[in-house]
Parts: sequence; structure tokens; C-alpha cells
Amino acid sequence: MEDASQAVDGLHESPGPPKEYGRRQIVRFLDRRDYERFLQQWRIGAPRSGEPNGGIRPLPLIQAVSCPADDALRLTLALAGKAACEEDAPIRTRALPKGAIVTDKGIPWGVRRIQAPQAWGRTTGYRVKVGVIDTGVDYGHPDLRHSLERGINLLNRMALPQDDNGHGTHIAGTIAAANELQGMIGVAPRSMIYPVKAFDHNGTAYVSDIVLGIEWCVRNHMDVVNMSFGMRTKSRSLLSAVNHAYHSGVLIVASSGNEGRVGDIDYPAGFGQTIAVGATNRTGRIAKFTNRSSLIDIYAPGDRIMSSWLKGKHREMSGTSMATSHVTGAIALLLSLRPGLSPGQIKSIVKNAAVPLRSAKAPRTAGELNVTRILSAADQL
Repeated sequence: MEDASQAVDGLHESPGPPKEYGRRQIVRFLDRRDYERFLQQWRIGAPRSGEPNGGIRPLPLIQAVSCPADDALRLTLALAGKAACEEDAPIRTRALPKGAIVTDKGIPWGVRRIQAPQAWGRTTGYRVKVGVIDTGVDYGHPDLRHSLERGINLLNRMALPQDDNGHGTHIAGTIAAANELQGMIGVAPRSMIYPVKAFDHNGTAYVSDIVLGIEWCVRNHMDVVNMSFGMRTKSRSLLSAVNHAYHSGVLIVASSGNEGRVGDIDYPAGFGQTIAVGATNRTGRIAKFTNRSSLIDIYAPGDRIMSSWLKGKHREMSGTSMATSHVTGAIALLLSLRPGLSPGQIKSIVKNAAVPLRSAKAPRTAGELNVTRILSAADQL
């Protein structure tokens, strides 16, 4: 590790973060001892920086660091075959263009479609911990005031994960809104949302932000994690983080993407250790926009979904993001009744309890989400 320690001095001289997304690298150490020694030496002289993405960002969950490309080159050369390097690529939230602000609230059609209300006599998701890695949440929203915990803001560790985009608030509302008389009610209204703000106001983040978000969820013992975003390329760093979560008992629910591709879905939904979600419309057919393939585990309502929005409002949105939040809410209902289930057991129950899709052309490998059948399947265990 002597060569790497010599590189530390050069890394401390880094000019700071690049201004565009996608110009950073993730360097993964192949030996944990090398990684720990590097971090120890680097922290001794690490500059104090207010830039959330500046300089070196340790990623302990996958024994890696994210850094500007020039620093990554120096580090990989110094490590001489003891590290792997990949782009710290941009990753984006998944929703189609925003629909209209709406005033018709209550129980949204998607919540009814999956038969969540029929389950509320048995389970409301009470105290199930749901991590939502997204743009944050509107902490002032009356639909969510009883459902929110502090969470974390990865872009500004001193601030609440306040939503400045709207996407995360919409996701949180479908999962856990609890304001039926004046607002709306979500799938699991007594579950607890832990917002993890990894995305900026444009709905964009780095892979390293997502890795840090997953690490926070694992460390803080989330029961299920909603990840309504995706990327076309496969990231080994993201796969490693997803694997760590899965083997730690934390299930990740991920959206398949909205480009209407056949035989190809986004990552992390494309990883086998997640629940990959496609979208259906009001008639129970696959939505035209959803990506689809044999890798999709479940379909759920995602077309013109009404949910919470910024400044206490409500808005219709469409996308596999919206479908994903229905699945996460359903899992919260399940885990409130059966808290000991493993990620593998949950995935099996959700898939096996699905309702066959209506279209004759629909794939036979996945059906539509149904809470009543999920709870019946759990009763048989």
C-alpha cells in the first residue's frame, strides 16, 4: 500500500468537484486492508469542504471512493492492479412529464386497484421503516406529517431532506399518505417514511449518491427501500451495494424505466436482488410507456397516479416510479404482519400472489400487484 499512500498527497491537492455530472469515477479497492489504510492516511490531511460531491467521497459499504477522474487515474496507477475503476455515472428519477394539479383526492385509483383498503382492517403498515431514496419530501405536507421521520440529506448533511423537485413527495404519498378527509390516503398509511435525499432539484444524482443512500438504509435498519429511478448502463458499484442490502435483510424495490423498451429494463431493477416493477393502467393492461422484459417481477398502477405534491398540493403523474411506490407500500403492509420475512421470501410472495395480466400478449412471467392475495399467501407460510 506504499504506492497508494504516496498518491494521497496528490489527492489532497484536488481542485474540487467538476461542474457537470458524469465526470467522476468510482475506485473500488479489491483488498479491505488496503482500503482501510488508504482512508486512515487520507483522513489525516483531508480538507474540510462544503462541497457535497467535492474531492474524495468514501463509500465504505463497497470499500470504494468516488473522486474526480484525474484523481481516480492517479489512485488506480498507484494501486497497481489492486483496484477496479468505473464511471460515477449520472442517474435520474423515473417519471413522465408532470400532469395537472388536481383537487379530487381521497383514495387514489391505484390504491383501490391493488386492494389495499381491504387489508386495512388487518394491517396499515404500522411502524414499518420505509427508506425512500429520491429528491426528498415536503415536510410541511398535511398528508405526510404523521408519516415522516428525519431521514438524511446527502447533498447537505446539516439540512432536512426537503424536497425541491416534487418527485419524492409524490412517491412518499402513494406509500404512506394518511389524510383521507382533507387529502389522500396511501397504500400503507401507518408506515414510516425515512426520506434519503440523493437527487438534486433536477432529479439527478451520481451512482455514488445512491450507494451512500443504500448504506444509510442498511445502517439504519430500513425494512424496505423504494428506488424510483434508473440508468441504462450496468454499474458494478451499484450492484455491490444492492447485494449488501439484500444480504443484510433490506429489500430494494426499483422501477423498470419509461422508454417503452421490450426485452430491456433499467438498472438497478435489472439486478436479480431487487423487485423490478413495471406499470399498468386503469384497465389492468401494461402501460405503453413501461419498459418490459422477463426480468420484471411485478406490475402495478403507474398511469395518471394522483399523489402528494409540493406546497401541500396534489398532482397526477405517470411512470414506473409511481408503480414502484405501490409495490413498496404493499410490502410495508405485509411486513407489518410478518416482520421476520427475508427479502427472498418477500419477493417470492409478491410474485406468486400476482393477478395474471389481462392482455393476451402480456408476458407470463409477471402479473399485477394484489394485496389481498399477498396477505393470503403469507397466511399459508
